[in-house]
Amino acid sequence: MTTFEQAASLARLHERVRLDRGTITGLLFGLLGVTLIAGVAPTIDSTTRQFNFERPPDPAGIRFHPPTWIITIGVLYLLTAALSLGSPAAQRWARLTRVLSALSFIPLTLVLSLALSDNAGTNVVNLLGQSLVLATPLALGATTGLWSERSGIINIGIEGTMLTSAGVGYMIYALLGNANSAFWLWFSIVIAILAGGLVAALHAVLSIRFEVNQIVSGVVINLFALGLTGFLRSEVIFKTGNTSGVSTSDIGLPLLSSIPVVGTQLFSGGPIYWMMYLVVFGTWLVMFRTPWGLRVRSCGENPHAAETLGINVLRIRYQSVILGGFIAGLGGAWFSMESQAGFDNNMTNAAGFIALAALIFGKWTPWGAFSGALLFGFSRALGTRLQFLGVEVSGFEIPSEFFQSLPFVVTLVVVAGAVGQSIPPAAAGQPFHRSK
Repeated sequence: MTTFEQAASLARLHERVRLDRGTITGLLFGLLGVTLIAGVAPTIDSTTRQFNFERPPDPAGIRFHPPTWIITIGVLYLLTAALSLGSPAAQRWARLTRVLSALSFIPLTLVLSLALSDNAGTNVVNLLGQSLVLATPLALGATTGLWSERSGIINIGIEGTMLTSAGVGYMIYALLGNANSAFWLWFSIVIAILAGGLVAALHAVLSIRFEVNQIVSGVVINLFALGLTGFLRSEVIFKTGNTSGVSTSDIGLPLLSSIPVVGTQLFSGGPIYWMMYLVVFGTWLVMFRTPWGLRVRSCGENPHAAETLGINVLRIRYQSVILGGFIAGLGGAWFSMESQAGFDNNMTNAAGFIALAALIFGKWTPWGAFSGALLFGFSRALGTRLQFLGVEVSGFEIPSEFFQSLPFVVTLVVVAGAVGQSIPPAAAGQPFHRSK
């Protein structure tokens, strides 16, 4: 065999054994499958449990045998591993099984949690409804980042923008409406939206006019928001005596909210919750179906080429960042005037940062970011649900802090998995100078 033939043979061998991202993921699923089948299923409680669709006392549901479910999911993981190591034809099927395996983490977690607790069942429809509600500020925050970064401005100040809006909005509600007036509630929501636009304008001026590093500008806004809202809470809101009040009322969709079993749980929510869907749809419509949206995207990809076509890049960037600020303001209003009528220090609880992870997960697209928000909303709802189930392992009850950290663990895993696959706008973070 000639040297050339030996090199070609080694190259083919290297290609066959090369471990890419999909193969490594498949191997991890395989290891997990073996663990589930050989280690978990034989030791888990075999008492029948139930996924409920209604509230007690006599809910409809699906009964299941925990070891059977765990073995079934384990077999799926082993199949994923086998296909990931197979021929190119098998690799195509491996992509599908990897997606199914990832989705199976949801029922796997619920099955394991019920099997490790004293509860006979849990309401999965209510869990889905909670996930949608908790995704509201995340979807609004991700949409904020979408408008900013599609125009070329990195915005990690979403957290501070929402926190400021929540604090300022509730302060107005407590001062002028005693936290108990429908008119002043809606007036305060509008003020919260405007406050978000004002904070975003500050970020735009620092980033565009003064060319401050955009990451640094976002950090400054987040720190400023913590101090400002802490001051407003202690020196203004507390002194009014209206630390809690009346929040927005739920609205049920006609006909849909009357559907038996799932209607009231899935098709009823606050006004800001429903506005979130309109914002996501409107963002998709404007950004991808209108000339102005095309200009925004061109400013984030190649601003100099956009300038040669007569587009005022700086003005487009100002408009996009401030528009995103208004959306973040609506997200802040959700925290203090819909989720609850009150304001607590740092009540956004890193929602702005998780929203950025949803944006990366969604590859800077409106519906992709919304999907990421749903994922993180579900992780938050699931963490809360697991606390109530009282999960125990070998007689040791898992502390609530573990479940509270679940959304952040999911954030780390998702962002790590998205690195290298999600490509941001080419000009994001780069200052723009007009041509002479």
